Amino acid sequence: MMRMIHNAIGHIKTINHHKMLVMQGCFRLGLYWQGLTHDLSKYTWPELRIGLRYFRDDQSPHNGEREKYGYSTAWLHHKGRNKHHAEYWIDYTADTDPKDRCVTGMRMPVKYVIEMFVDRISASKNYRKDQYRDTDPLKYYEKRKHYMVVHDDTRKQLEILLHMLAQRGEEDTFRYIRRHILRNDRRKKCQHIFRKRS
Repeated sequence: MMRMIHNAIGHIKTINHHKMLVMQGCFRLGLYWQGLTHDLSKYTWPELRIGLRYFRDDQSPHNGEREKYGYSTAWLHHKGRNKHHAEYWIDYTADTDPKDRCVTGMRMPVKYVIEMFVDRISASKNYRKDQYRDTDPLKYYEKRKHYMVVHDDTRKQLEILLHMLAQRGEEDTFRYIRRHILRNDRRKKCQHIFRKRS
């Protein structure tokens, strides 16, 4: 019973802290709605019950469920509801000939690539605590990138940001995102709207 209470308190504290870190990062970048709505599915029963059962202080509870069953129902639920995960964007190609179709990663909208980047920083801070360094999100990514199904453009965008973070730090990287990536993305969207109207 005491272990269940400990797991419940620990898991809720972990997801609340992670959500707060992502919200702060997104707000710094002007992504207010994404900051507010990030990872809300973690509070739904399909994900919460697994988090409570397999809570660990140093890693995602999805790993505990995977070790027991070979897959994580909580992760399958989570990735299908959160657009900042590359796995959300996996689909069949649109080739006209069904023989040429395959499952692949679709290009992610820029705002979700940025949220994914902020999510990786926040997860590293959440689990590494005082030992966190700006190189941690890149190290975590490097260990797992070989099995990620992700569009080449999305992978390139994420890797540029992770390397920049590791070399130049969070402040410089966030400034670059605000001034170059998000500003250019907004400009393209405005141009697209004006073209449609004319």
